[in-house]
Amino acid sequence: MSHLENIKHSVWEDAFALINATLFVGFGVVLYKDVGLLSGGTVGVAFLLHYLTHWNFSVIFFVINLPFYWMAWQKMGHEFTIKTFCAVAMLSLWTAYIPDWVDISQVNPLFATVVGGLMIGGGFLMLIRHKSSLGGVGIVAIYLQQTRGWRAGKLQMGFDVVIVALAFIAASPDKVAYSILGAVVMNLVLAINHRQGRYLGM
Repeated sequence: MSHLENIKHSVWEDAFALINATLFVGFGVVLYKDVGLLSGGTVGVAFLLHYLTHWNFSVIFFVINLPFYWMAWQKMGHEFTIKTFCAVAMLSLWTAYIPDWVDISQVNPLFATVVGGLMIGGGFLMLIRHKSSLGGVGIVAIYLQQTRGWRAGKLQMGFDVVIVALAFIAASPDKVAYSILGAVVMNLVLAINHRQGRYLGM
């Protein structure tokens, strides 16, 4: 058995990480929703559609990820795709039920921005390290990192800037400014802590 096989994550470790990661992201998303912010990636697209249409965020997020599973299966393999599907499904559930479990009557927008961004970024980091994602843009970013060597954190930040910039059609300038700050915080977590070759667990 090779050294890499010795450090490969077990099924139990992957399952625990996916639950942990999606709870982190889910709580960050709830903080963002409570103060009317947006995020990047597919979560950001779901936020945008939710604010524009008032449709259920959890349902939107789950549905808009469906087209990306084909690409994930073809380019990233069945293991990555199954983990990603499970992560998306769990995040959809957490964002639907966390508001029933935790009553946040008041939260400072700056606090929600920074802490929410840290939690979402930390959740994304756990997912990447366990060969998973939250679909959409994350699939593209991870694929380009693995095939081209481009850093996922920087790619995600570029995508997120574009997505958050679209927030001007659904949110006030101050909410957009907070959203941009949140995207920077979230992606700094990835850029600082995730670099190809630094982490060997799979």
